[in-house]
Amino acid sequence: MLGQNYYLLTALPGLGELGSNPPLAPQAMLEMLAPAAGPYELAPVIFLSDDLQLRQAVLAGEIPAEQAEPIVLSAEQVRDEAPLPNVLVGEDGEGDSAGQAQLGIDRVWAMYFAHAAKVARGSNMLAEWVRYEVGLRNALASARAKALGLDAARYLVTPELGYDEDEYRTVLGEWSAAPNPLAGLRALDAARWAWIDEHGGWFTFKDDELAAYAARLVILHRWKRIAAAQHQQASKPAQG
Repeated sequence: MLGQNYYLLTALPGLGELGSNPPLAPQAMLEMLAPAAGPYELAPVIFLSDDLQLRQAVLAGEIPAEQAEPIVLSAEQVRDEAPLPNVLVGEDGEGDSAGQAQLGIDRVWAMYFAHAAKVARGSNMLAEWVRYEVGLRNALASARAKALGLDAARYLVTPELGYDEDEYRTVLGEWSAAPNPLAGLRALDAARWAWIDEHGGWFTFKDDELAAYAARLVILHRWKRIAAAQHQQASKPAQG
């Protein structure tokens, strides 16, 4: 309802620019959205994407498991110590044995995007966000595969749900020209931020505007984690 969304959007704190400190936790946003059925269904789908990124980083040993703070998944699910929800593994639970998650990451993402697309049938912004994220993921996978002389088609996830690779020509150029991986990630998130700015339905007070807020909040929290990790690394005593 527009009246309820007007209240929610005026109650939520304003978001700063990319890289600024997020003004609230995603859990706090979910608590605020609880009385609003539409937005409360959309926001967790977006937050789940960040949980899956965290899970992938934990499984790859990129971040300590104890530092991961998921929003929708449990800490045990992020550590691959508990089964994932059925929407991520299928009703039969195929590929969901503990300890096998690393082998099924692409399958989990395929299930996630299919689930997100299904939920997004009532939200134009979320539907287009799914298409953008699927397309960007596949464009990056294709670029990496081609650089290594591999068959790019083997690394694509649900390509039928995403935009064509041509949509990302500019951001792929900025990503490939970045001096380091962190700068490359910054280029990707800057493109995501700009895309949300164009598709967020600002000042319409529709559910889409709250979904756009959630998508930006995810990006701000990602960079907050990155800043904390950099600070922690810089605080370590020099070896030798």
